[in-house]
Amino acid sequence: MSNTYLLVDAMHMFHRAKHVVRGDDMSMKIGMAFHIMFNSINKVWREQNGTHVVMCLEGRSWRKDFYEPYKRNRTELRAKKSVQEQRDDSEFFEAYEHFQDFVTNKTNMTCLRHEECEADDFVARFIQNHPDDKHVIVSGDSDFYQLLAENVTQYNGITDNLIKLDGIVDGNGRPVKDKKTKEQKMPGDPEWLLFEKCIRGDTADNIFSAYPGVRKKGSKNKIGLEEAFADKSSQGFTWNNFMLQRWTDHNGDEHRVLDDYTRNLALIDLTAQPANIKEALDSVIVEQVQKPAIGQVGLHFMKFCGQWDLDRIGQDATTHAKYLTASYNN
Repeated sequence: MSNTYLLVDAMHMFHRAKHVVRGDDMSMKIGMAFHIMFNSINKVWREQNGTHVVMCLEGRSWRKDFYEPYKRNRTELRAKKSVQEQRDDSEFFEAYEHFQDFVTNKTNMTCLRHEECEADDFVARFIQNHPDDKHVIVSGDSDFYQLLAENVTQYNGITDNLIKLDGIVDGNGRPVKDKKTKEQKMPGDPEWLLFEKCIRGDTADNIFSAYPGVRKKGSKNKIGLEEAFADKSSQGFTWNNFMLQRWTDHNGDEHRVLDDYTRNLALIDLTAQPANIKEALDSVIVEQVQKPAIGQVGLHFMKFCGQWDLDRIGQDATTHAKYLTASYNN
């Protein structure tokens, strides 16, 4: 492996980090979010011998035009927030925008953003475009489990866990045990996880199930997920029997499993974007990896730490500067 890229799911990391601090002190939540973000990158950089950081940023997703209900539940939840909660959100996102501006214009990280694409799209596409390199996805989002491979791992900075195909380990490299089975936690087979999610749907993103109520293991008279998956590669009788099943929703509309599965696959499979979206992702990646190197990154970082009272991180600025200054070189 010639390079080790750290692919940071910036918004998800920042948003999840604020929930670590209990209470209503927004300045503490923002400070904790910055600490977890920078320290997570620094830890992975040192322990995984990182060579370059890629910051993946959010835009308005193309999926909302493809499937109107996509993440509509989140808009509805935001509308129900109190005035104070909305003010807190505004303060939090103002801090995030400052962070986004800093990493884009004051560091040598590759920062990827497109108005029609999500950070997840950039993570997946960057990996596809660098198949011979090693990648560490810095995020707590389990949606990325579908991308795990021999050259792709994931680091969750909130739990301090490293997720690999052969098991999950803690910050000290020790196996993370399941409380019930006492065995090491496993992320699961990426292909199975993707298939199961495309059938089950994703309530977090408001993606409806392709086959409501289907069982994992089938019965004598009904095919389950496991049997269908086992026949997926050959797509024989079991697969087709499963996919051609029909069901009726609460509005009385009839659905065919195959149709809704195909829709969900387009929404959930991070390697299955439409051709025009892949072209847009590639265009941004090519442009951003060629940006001129920025000087005095350490000084910019010290100024940023001072603006947000990040004293502990500022005291270790020399260490953080290593990944902040490292340019793309492939």
